[in-house]
Amino acid sequence: AGPGTLIMATGVQDFNRTEFDRLNEIKGHLEIALLEKHFLQEELRKLREETNAEMLRQELDRERQRRMELEQKVQEVLKARTEEQMAQQPPKGQAQASNGAERRSQGLSSRLQKWFYERFGEYVEDFRFQPEENTVETEEPLSARRLTENMRRLKRGAKPVTNFVKNLSALSDWYSVYTSAIAFTVYMNAVWHGWAIPLFLFLAILRLSLNYLIARGWRIQWSIVPEVSEPVEPPKEDLTVSEKFQLVLDVAQKAQNLFGKMADILEKIKNLFMWVQPEITQKLYVALWAAFLASCFFPYRLVGLAVGLYAGIKFFLIDFIFKRCPRLRAKYDTPYIIWRSLPTDPQLKERSSAAVSRRLQTTSSRSYVPSAPAGLGKEEDAGRFHSTKKGNFHEIFNLTENERPLAVCENGWRCCLINRDRKMPTDYIRNGVLYVTENYLCFESSKSGSSKRNKVIKLVDITDIQKYKVLSVLPGSGMGIAVSTPSTQKPLVFGAMVHRDEAFETILSQYIKITSAAASGGDS
Repeated sequence: AGPGTLIMATGVQDFNRTEFDRLNEIKGHLEIALLEKHFLQEELRKLREETNAEMLRQELDRERQRRMELEQKVQEVLKARTEEQMAQQPPKGQAQASNGAERRSQGLSSRLQKWFYERFGEYVEDFRFQPEENTVETEEPLSARRLTENMRRLKRGAKPVTNFVKNLSALSDWYSVYTSAIAFTVYMNAVWHGWAIPLFLFLAILRLSLNYLIARGWRIQWSIVPEVSEPVEPPKEDLTVSEKFQLVLDVAQKAQNLFGKMADILEKIKNLFMWVQPEITQKLYVALWAAFLASCFFPYRLVGLAVGLYAGIKFFLIDFIFKRCPRLRAKYDTPYIIWRSLPTDPQLKERSSAAVSRRLQTTSSRSYVPSAPAGLGKEEDAGRFHSTKKGNFHEIFNLTENERPLAVCENGWRCCLINRDRKMPTDYIRNGVLYVTENYLCFESSKSGSSKRNKVIKLVDITDIQKYKVLSVLPGSGMGIAVSTPSTQKPLVFGAMVHRDEAFETILSQYIKITSAAASGGDS
């Protein structure tokens, strides 16, 4: 009876384990289904807003009221005309005497009015003032297919601009020596003889002529850099839930990076003109005054000649030397130095917060007296605190004993790990806590007793780290952090982080500290 009982108990445990795994898998499918339900609810809500019966009823009432007002105005005009005719009607004797003259004058005036209205009536109607109508643009519902199509349209629309920028860069880099030499000679000769503006106008006319021939079916390639045709993948008709989720994440990441670059450029221009860094804006201020005085005291032909020659020499020669010699560029290329040193708004915010934190640290170091007992160091105190709060941290992640969470994340940041390389729902999304140590990024899964589900990443192995917006349905406005490593095909996303900015700054600062220390150690 003993061996049979043990076999039966083992079978029951295996059955419970398999049932538990099935429940976890069903739970993962339910989580993804809930996300899909959220998207469908958003689309349904926007469809209802577009077909709002109340709005249509209000528009119909406004049209009825407008029609009644027009009918009332027409009746008033007709009534006024009849009254004027009754008042202007002369007595019978006079009417017969002046009947012929009035008929001739009325006929002439009516023909003149008719001719004037036929010639200029349409233009007079165009200048009639009308109240401005407030039209509400309908927003399209969120759709993965529509989002992907819009990104492809944006890429195709920006292709001529990117090709133009590539060709200019190829001219400046002397990609084709003969083409750059000819362009430099023609440009400098045109500037010297005062033909710079006709040259640019001729090039624009030539480009439009070539575009006309290309639109007619001619195969013409006028490009310094050979164009590489990218394979266009046909859009899939039927996408699974996980593929839609992945598609939305990829497109959102591209849009986020594009908007981030555009915002950096606009913020730098704004900070340049708003005297955020006076030593940089002062150079622009002096340059503008010098250009203003030169335009006042020197003839325009001489100023145009000087500006044109400087632009040609800088574009074809100076920029080529600076690109080949980065050290010279970092020392003497003034526009490049100014642009690189201009801060963005997030950088200004980080500087101000860092200055405030330094002031707080100095004041606290002067006024704070440590209450730890004698003979107990900082490392022992941190280990004691963490052992009481979380247990043995190094045993959970199989690390050395000196690896402990940093002071800013002693309790960790709650988040969910989205591993986009995994296909199973239970491995795709995991809930847990994220920690940062001196050398590692540690994620502890909320599944009790499952150490295999924990994730440990070396900070030196990280190839890229970016702020990431996952979904609006997650806490913290769906804010997350994307971490790329050589061992993963797609970035690991730590989403649903309420304190995303704090976690990102901590990870980035520790990463920079470790990599700089490793680089200095390798150089020595």
